[in-house]
Amino acid sequence: MRKRYTNLDDVDTSKSVRDMIRWQKERNENKKDLRTVIKQAPNKEIEKIVANRSNASITWIGHSTFLIQINGFNILTDPVWAKRMGFQNRLTEPGIELDELPEIDVVFISHGHYDHLDFGTIRRLKGKPTYFVPVGLRRKFQIRGIKNVIEAEWFDSFVFEGMKFSFVPAQHWTKRTLTDTNTSHWGGWILESAEHSIYFVGDTGYFRGFSEITKKFTIDTVLMPIGAYEPEWFMKESHLTPEDAVKGFLNVAGKILIPMHYGAYHLADDTGPEALEKLNAEWNRLQLDEHRLKRLLIGETLWL
Repeated sequence: MRKRYTNLDDVDTSKSVRDMIRWQKERNENKKDLRTVIKQAPNKEIEKIVANRSNASITWIGHSTFLIQINGFNILTDPVWAKRMGFQNRLTEPGIELDELPEIDVVFISHGHYDHLDFGTIRRLKGKPTYFVPVGLRRKFQIRGIKNVIEAEWFDSFVFEGMKFSFVPAQHWTKRTLTDTNTSHWGGWILESAEHSIYFVGDTGYFRGFSEITKKFTIDTVLMPIGAYEPEWFMKESHLTPEDAVKGFLNVAGKILIPMHYGAYHLADDTGPEALEKLNAEWNRLQLDEHRLKRLLIGETLWL
């Protein structure tokens, strides 16, 4: 029998058929206007990024996909350039076209859901990247001829040419077919160099794991999901509300928050602009330093 992975404290994220029917009924009754989308950066630094091998930077491609440049590496998180997700068209174009990317050295996968793992994209990446993936996913790469894959359990760490990469818990689930529910794990990745640390949270609900992570790591920049949270009665175990995203950021004692996982696909009943408005309202309510919140436009680069 195939192993099935679980959350901390065995938190159950599964939903019944009755729950699914209720959600679809509510969605049909409360359709959102999807015409207002997240803006593209007006001045993208693509040539500078392609030539860069010395300065640390983070570029938001869209959804949970970032190009991270650090210690001379070109790194991608959850690379997805897919035009569709299920029956939904992508709402915003990727911030950088796939063929405009530099050669990629490392790819981090948070989990196996299609909006985080797209083999159509992976087949087109330049370079010969090393893939760091949750335990249980390596075979899906190998059967597609991708051999340079390293699997990780929660809190596994790897020293990689002067950097340290660690796989940390998240509260979520995964599925790609009718029979493989939770047969691979899910989580986030922490990238540590001598100068900077970046926590790519992946996909998660609010959970005590944030407090566990801060006991083990010092984190500078947090790439935190804020979208796909409505209706909350259905999504709360698996996805953060913007308010809980701020709470999680404060739990891990990060210095800078970059929101992600909003605006590219219509995965739940919230919209990208709504998620950002709620994030801004919570940030202001708590009177947090405005300079610690970096709301990147699509294709925008933050130089660290």
